[in-house]
Amino acid sequence: MNTFERFLYEEDGMGVVEVILIIVVLIAMVAIFKDQIETLVSNIWKAINKDAKDIYG
Repeated sequence: MNTFERFLYEEDGMGVVEVILIIVVLIAMVAIFKDQIETLVSNIWKAINKDAKDIYG
């Protein structure tokens, strides 16, 4: 088998493509649900701060 044919059948790079696709999907989901994520994180921090004040304050 010559070098070009080996290159066509080599699958070592598939892992990289899959990881890149997963990252792209995650970035798209964050962009779509940005407002909901910000609200959720804000509510979580408010709850943590309130509970911390109840414990230490």
